[in-house]
Amino acid sequence: MAPKDRNRDGKKKKLHFSKIYSFRCGRGGFKEDHGSIGGPGFSRVVYCNEPADFEAGLRNYPGNYVKSTKYTVASFFPKALFEQFRRVANFYFLVVGTLAFTPLAPYSAVSAIIPLIIVIGASMVKEGIEDWRRQQQDMEVNNRKVKVHHGDGLFQNTEWKNLRVGDIVKVEKDEFFPADLLLLSSSYDDAVCYVETMNLDGETNLKLKQGLEVTSFMNEDVNYKDFKALVKCEDPNANLYTFVGSMEFEEQQHPLSPQQLLLRDSKLRNTDYIYGSVIFTGHDTKVIQNSTDPPSKRSKIEKKMDKIIYFLFGVLFTIAFVGSIYFGIVTKKDLDKGHNRWYLRPDSAKIFFDPKRAPAAATYHFLTALMLYSYLIPISLYVSIEIVKVLQSMFINQDIHMYYEETDKPAHARTSNLNEELGQVDTILSDKTGTLTCNSMEFIKCSVAGTAYGRGVTEVERAMAKRNGSPLMVNGKDVVEDSPKSATKSSIKGYNFDDERIADSNWVNELHADVIQKFCRLLAVCHTAIPEMDEETGKVSYEAESPDEAAFVIAARELGFEFYRRTQTTVSVNELDTSSGKKIEREYKLLNVLEFNSTRKRMSVIVKDEEGKILLLSKGADSVMFGRLGKNGREFEDQTREHVNEYADAGLRTLLLAYRVLSEEEYKIFNEKFLEAKNLVTADREALIDEVTETIEQDLILLGATAVEDKLQPGVPECIDKLAQAGIKLWVLTGDKMETAINIGFACSLLRQGMKQIIITLETPEIIALEKGDDKNAIAKASRQSVIQQITEGKAQVRSSSEAFALIIDGKSLAYALEDDTKNLFLELAISCASVICCRSSPKQKALVTRLVKDGTKKTTLAIGDGANDVGMLQEADIGIGISGVEGMQAVMSSDVAIAQFRFLERLLLVHGHWCYRRISSMICYFFYKNVTFGFTVFLYEAYASFSAQPAYNDWFLTLYNIFFTSLPVIALGVFDQDVSARFCLKFPMLYQEGVQNLLFSWRRIIGWMLNGVCSAVIIFFLCTKALDPQAFNKNGKVAGFAVLGTTMYTCVVWVVNCQMALAVSYFTLIQHIFIWGGIALWYLFLLAYGAITPKYSSTAYKLFIEALAPAPAFWIVTIFVVISALIPYFCYNAIQMRFFPMYHGMIQWIRREGRSDDPEYCNMVRQRSIRPTTVGFTARSMARTNPLDGRKQNHR
Repeated sequence: MAPKDRNRDGKKKKLHFSKIYSFRCGRGGFKEDHGSIGGPGFSRVVYCNEPADFEAGLRNYPGNYVKSTKYTVASFFPKALFEQFRRVANFYFLVVGTLAFTPLAPYSAVSAIIPLIIVIGASMVKEGIEDWRRQQQDMEVNNRKVKVHHGDGLFQNTEWKNLRVGDIVKVEKDEFFPADLLLLSSSYDDAVCYVETMNLDGETNLKLKQGLEVTSFMNEDVNYKDFKALVKCEDPNANLYTFVGSMEFEEQQHPLSPQQLLLRDSKLRNTDYIYGSVIFTGHDTKVIQNSTDPPSKRSKIEKKMDKIIYFLFGVLFTIAFVGSIYFGIVTKKDLDKGHNRWYLRPDSAKIFFDPKRAPAAATYHFLTALMLYSYLIPISLYVSIEIVKVLQSMFINQDIHMYYEETDKPAHARTSNLNEELGQVDTILSDKTGTLTCNSMEFIKCSVAGTAYGRGVTEVERAMAKRNGSPLMVNGKDVVEDSPKSATKSSIKGYNFDDERIADSNWVNELHADVIQKFCRLLAVCHTAIPEMDEETGKVSYEAESPDEAAFVIAARELGFEFYRRTQTTVSVNELDTSSGKKIEREYKLLNVLEFNSTRKRMSVIVKDEEGKILLLSKGADSVMFGRLGKNGREFEDQTREHVNEYADAGLRTLLLAYRVLSEEEYKIFNEKFLEAKNLVTADREALIDEVTETIEQDLILLGATAVEDKLQPGVPECIDKLAQAGIKLWVLTGDKMETAINIGFACSLLRQGMKQIIITLETPEIIALEKGDDKNAIAKASRQSVIQQITEGKAQVRSSSEAFALIIDGKSLAYALEDDTKNLFLELAISCASVICCRSSPKQKALVTRLVKDGTKKTTLAIGDGANDVGMLQEADIGIGISGVEGMQAVMSSDVAIAQFRFLERLLLVHGHWCYRRISSMICYFFYKNVTFGFTVFLYEAYASFSAQPAYNDWFLTLYNIFFTSLPVIALGVFDQDVSARFCLKFPMLYQEGVQNLLFSWRRIIGWMLNGVCSAVIIFFLCTKALDPQAFNKNGKVAGFAVLGTTMYTCVVWVVNCQMALAVSYFTLIQHIFIWGGIALWYLFLLAYGAITPKYSSTAYKLFIEALAPAPAFWIVTIFVVISALIPYFCYNAIQMRFFPMYHGMIQWIRREGRSDDPEYCNMVRQRSIRPTTVGFTARSMARTNPLDGRKQNHR
């Protein structure tokens, strides 16, 4: 039964949680925390229940409307245009388009400006659609409804966007808070409520909040008819965990703290309703103050593409400059006798060909040439890449192999900017809990009264047995790993305990049955969980602050001690009565809860049982609990300590359980001090509470220890193995202690037997001795020297051996290793090790390590995590991957790609990453090839025409080349091409290294494609000109004119670049056939249609195809001959490379084409290139164990 239970008369039971928890009920004097109210930064004044008051209106606070869009209707065009013209290529084409309206233009202005309008328009449409989607999300949030007080005690549904500061709102169970609210009262009589902050910090555990005592009675609508209060508090800020203010109510001042503040986007749980006053609205709320724009990330390929554009600009300016100088020199000589350019009429020329003003003519020619050669720069490159990336992201999102059925979550590429970066990852930095593991705790073992219980086998124990080559031993007995019993798994979530000695009430027959009874009782009573009973099935489920705590309550229930009700100050448990053998109901009066925090590392409850005994029940970390045991409570200490160490070695999380009996007098003295401390309003309140609890949590009697397992996610070892074979390094950054992290490392094959461990820690006797003193400078100096010495020794070890090393460093040492004068030394050691594990890392340290690896190696880094503590790391890395697990959506919302399980990373990188990298690389190289081919034919013709700025082609031929005749095949290449199938990508992971080493987008390859373009242009130009001039072109004896030559060259260019695409494609689809051959067919159809238009518009193309080209056999023969000739150089180069110097993907293609994909020996030979002595993963481990010497020789071939 949940705490919202009611009595039979319908009245709520009065639950005064403030009496038992250590939070303060809202009363007390003003101390140092509230002395600054009214000063700078603390000037906000809120008139509660009077939002329309004249003085409230003068404050001019923002409304609750939230906007995340980049544009408004008015700002869209100017801002979007500015974004587009920030790209240097687009700005260049804008300048060229503007110059096209001057007499300098070698073509019509319309033909120059239309491609720019199409490209810019397409990009702006994409921007507009994305912003429209953001607006739809904003509308959904802003139009949510909440009950607001409209006077006379009446509450009406109102949209969130209409809320004002000072409004009184009523929020009901499972609803989100619409703004930052001051909690006034709740369905509980002492104004407490439970809040889930998943959207704020990613945590799913519930937080307890409490309103002021003076407003706690106001839990009916009618109470707010005449309610008035004045709140003075801090100004809007981003700190989620502080709030300083005061409330003037009934002429009394009452201090406010974070305990009374309910933050926007958190959710009300396990509470029927709350009333609150709006304090911060809209963009003033703390969650939106925290929402910074994610860092702008651009892929390395995109950055390199900018450099290629600049390079082509350099080529363009150079040839324009050289041509203009030549033109100026020749123009000056035009009046000399014997000069041939009589047709330019130099004697009557104006500016452009005037020999008397040759320098001016050369200058004007330079500007004309800049426009004419603009076709070297691919105008549609950026928009084509954006289209391709969006389509690639859709394929990632729809990949059924990355869909997790259990949570109904597919992969989600949240940005398409980084698709190709997924194929270039050198280092992965991973969180552990919730990322490598499930963050779903299971009670699996326990030690009670010095006896170990639980026959379950953890994944870490299996891994340990494998690496030791010994059989599995549990409680001194062999376990057959493949036996049905070892394979069985409990169907109860959180419970995987198997031991017939204490299950099914058999514990009563054990030697220390009384201790087992107290142990189980403690599990059932010492917690803050809330029971919820399903009315249909009668089963009890629990809402707990952590997965560990839920596992303990479930374990108690399964062992016969069912916690089923929490009332005002009692906990009710159904437990076995040893005398009668029947289940009886026992009620424990809950006097105090001493809460867990990271400093105390324990939690306790003080209860009074039915016999009147006052008991202190405590559970906590072994590091603090062993020292709190009394002399008479250490009977089982040695055995328990031994069991705890064994559990830690098995990768389990352990807690000690202990208790003591308190006398009435002792409790009375403690309670007076405890109440006094918790009702203070001072900065050191928490320290004073800890001081009081410290005195009572002494002289404990040890009962035993619990061990819960945070299981590895399915497929993690296999995924790590594949990533290691792909040459990707994996670093684990975790907040866990070193022993647990090391054992998880062995379980997931990140570490292996025989791998030498370099452990950097400050847990040395010298440092520990110094820490007992107070000289912080001496501690820091000694710690720094110790870390530097350990790193230096580690580097020497690595240099002197060819073995694989693992680096393991704790949080304290990491703080010094990341200092400016040490970090490069640390990085050098880390990158020379096969695996790196950073333990006890803070969120800030995770982000700093990520930045160090990214900046230090200059290679692509990927961070993967699932919690709010991983956000800094995800945003700092080149690529952030969020796991949509049980720790909320904070990591996902800050990520670039979201996946549901770590194992999906294998397919995301090795398949989609490789494909996207290859597709984008090939696409860009091909783009530059086709533009260089086209641009150089224009240049060669202009040179042929004595640099007279005469274009080789009709204006509209120039315009439509990049838009219609060659653009669609390249988009199809970027979306559909596969050099290797998904199965082969996974079978031969080393293929991934082509992206890491950037083999497909190196300067050599880019320049190679450009030279291929130059070669094609030279062949097309010279073969066409020599074949058509001066021979007769048709049967009437006419020679080919300018129009015939230009159109024939253009036809050859369209054929050559599309056939080149056909040669470059590895994986043909119907769409690619349609686009490639359709592009060529479209050219002929266009030539027919355009030629049919009046000569006023078609100019040189008027009836050209029908009357001149089609009837002439020379046109068709020249086209075929030129196309074959232009493709021969690439075909020969490709054939020689594939036969004698194949790249890794070429070798795999040979395997597929020769039908040797099922030949294990041949495939293994190719795959062996992936395995190196430093590689981690179980494949490398098994090789190192079976034949280390042969493996090493093979890997050094």
